[in-house]
Amino acid sequence: MTTMKDASTLTTNPEAAGLSPARLERIDRFLQSRYIDTGKIPGALTLIYRRGDVAHFSPLGFADVGRETPVREDTIFRIYSMTKPLTSVAFMQLVEQGLVALDDPVHRYIPEWENLGVYVGGFMETFKTKRPERPMLIIDLMRHTSGLTYGIQTTTNVDAAYRKLGIGQLERHGTLEEMVQKLAGVPLDFSPGTAWNYSVSTDVLGYLVGVISGVPFQEYLQTRIIEPLGMADTDFHVREGQGARFASCYAATPAGGMVLMDDAEASPYHKPPTMFSGGGGLVSTMADYLRFCRMLLNGGTLDGVQILSPKTIALMTVNHLPGGKDLPALSRSLFSEEAYNGIGFGLGFAVTDGPEQTLLAGSGGDYTWGGAASTYFWIDPKEELICIFMTQLLPSTTYPIRRELRTLVYSAFTDTMM
Repeated sequence: MTTMKDASTLTTNPEAAGLSPARLERIDRFLQSRYIDTGKIPGALTLIYRRGDVAHFSPLGFADVGRETPVREDTIFRIYSMTKPLTSVAFMQLVEQGLVALDDPVHRYIPEWENLGVYVGGFMETFKTKRPERPMLIIDLMRHTSGLTYGIQTTTNVDAAYRKLGIGQLERHGTLEEMVQKLAGVPLDFSPGTAWNYSVSTDVLGYLVGVISGVPFQEYLQTRIIEPLGMADTDFHVREGQGARFASCYAATPAGGMVLMDDAEASPYHKPPTMFSGGGGLVSTMADYLRFCRMLLNGGTLDGVQILSPKTIALMTVNHLPGGKDLPALSRSLFSEEAYNGIGFGLGFAVTDGPEQTLLAGSGGDYTWGGAASTYFWIDPKEELICIFMTQLLPSTTYPIRRELRTLVYSAFTDTMM
């Protein structure tokens, strides 16, 4: 089995993985010519893993354009919402231990939320509300049907209240406890279970991990997920001695270029935050995230360390949206990392019913998520496939790289396991 090494010595084995080397080369040419040479993204790191082998691994472009620092195998990236699957796995460990159930009401653990109303009208401090059709349940947090929202959403007065209170805007100040207290004073956007909205739900899950386990969330994540999996470079900040490997982050411009958004050398990520965001706070590397994905693909175990049971992984990676609906049918969200027909949502991941519905290359049952800076991963259990893409461009909806990457990867198959 191939292991991650220095980029200059990494050996790939595409033939053993059932992939065409010539067709895999298209991926690099496509990304270089379409996105890097044109100044649309700073650089990229792409990995394809199948049948226990790294079939393709390619660093392209720059981690920092101004300093001409190249992307390397060990570059550290802000993974933003690719933090959510780790938080969801951590929470499901507590479910496995019988400490909490998916159909528990959330107010059992956050008593201040017992009387949360649903928005009817008004503005901040003059909100009019009604009682929800039912209480918010834990599963609503897992699948984003809670009625919560994000400050980055811009469609309702509830969204505006989040922005005014500084909730859900990639902040690193404040605390999880303060966020939960603020949310107690803001109505829900809709009655739990009636719609899907990308939200701070996973940050609330992180808070609940701490409450239910009795261990601070950041400590729990490190000691029960990150360290057991050997994810040595994954944390809520860039540790001392890692700074030279940290990538700068860029924002897309209307003209199709990019501007520096967060300089790697001056970034606030060099200091630990006070707000440990389970929804988007981690930095990580390709090697680390591959270990996390391999654990998922292997049914919850990696190198003899069991994180979850296979049955729990199976439960997490099927569609749990009410009525079996897909995201476009149930979503009120202005923004999502995935929004195609035929894609539902499980317990921490978007899940695909079948390619004939999504018009995306892939397999029914594959699951995926991404981050705000255009990072992305998907796992296809039927094909024993993991693909991870790292870059640093906000927002992730700027270009259709994810769809294009899926097409390029599956077109390189020389056989199939389906």
